[in-house]
Amino acid sequence: MSPKNMSEDTISEDKASRADAGELDIAKEKRKQISQLKKVRRLRRCNVRMLILSVIVLMALCAVLIARVRTLDGTVAKLTAQLDSLMRLTAQQREMMEKMAEETQSAMGEHAVVGNLEKETESEEEAEPDEDEPEAEELDAAHKVYLTFDDGPSANTEKILEILEKYDVKATFFVVGTACENNEESLKNIVEAGHTLGMHSCTHNYSELYASVEDFGEDLKQQQDYIYEVTGVKSNLYRFPGGSSNKVSDISMKEFARYLDSQDVRFFDWNISSGDGGSYLFPTETIIENCTSNISRYSTSVILMHDSAGKSTTLEALPTIIEKIQAMEDTVILPITGATKPVQHIEWQED
Repeated sequence: MSPKNMSEDTISEDKASRADAGELDIAKEKRKQISQLKKVRRLRRCNVRMLILSVIVLMALCAVLIARVRTLDGTVAKLTAQLDSLMRLTAQQREMMEKMAEETQSAMGEHAVVGNLEKETESEEEAEPDEDEPEAEELDAAHKVYLTFDDGPSANTEKILEILEKYDVKATFFVVGTACENNEESLKNIVEAGHTLGMHSCTHNYSELYASVEDFGEDLKQQQDYIYEVTGVKSNLYRFPGGSSNKVSDISMKEFARYLDSQDVRFFDWNISSGDGGSYLFPTETIIENCTSNISRYSTSVILMHDSAGKSTTLEALPTIIEKIQAMEDTVILPITGATKPVQHIEWQED
């Protein structure tokens, strides 16, 4: 074969090789494009699925949120109804207490002394005024108001003492023995500030306290001895946990009242209630209204409040309560003393 023919064959082969290589490149490029297209399609499908899933999740969350809102609406409605019911109940109790006090005053006379106070002190009408007594003029006021605090002492007691000192007012504290154990300084401060110290049981446990007259007597002696040991004061004033008209005791409260009398201890209930005795925290304005709205109806008003821990609205209301009472005509705030006419819910003396 001539060199010329060999050259032509070589050129032909080169051209064929380049053509094959071009076709291979084109095929590769096509495969690459197809692969990329498949990836794009997979990515799109994945995105669509994620979008659908997100929409489903959002819809589910919205449904849960709507259900939760409806549940909360129902809860709020129930709580509102309970609050309204509690307010109505408080108003009914206050009206019942006022009616009871009016009936007692009507039955015993405007200036009668309930209990056995007559054998211990002279009546207010017959008592000779003490010229050396700085409050003698105030004792002639038409309306005597006694601020009383139950269930303490607590951290609130010291704050209450500061308020009372600011307004130069004396009050009465019916303390619980278990509360005194960690607040003996407050117990001493009550006495040193000139306030009256009364007893409100050792534990405030109804089932133990009212189990029998003997159990009641042991509780009384234990608390009386403890108070004397801490303060040097022998208290002879008592307030029944739940009041003398409570329906918890299976034994007639008259039995316990007679026992107190046999121990020369007098008990005091109340004819005005702040409403702060329950677990519900009454608004400050409600407590102020409860404590001051009916004072003019009584010659003797014994106001029930609590200085136990957590009674923050009572603490907030106290300054305004004092100011409103002090602004009333012919009205004075006094501590309970041996000359104070008791307010009692029950008639317990035997004929």
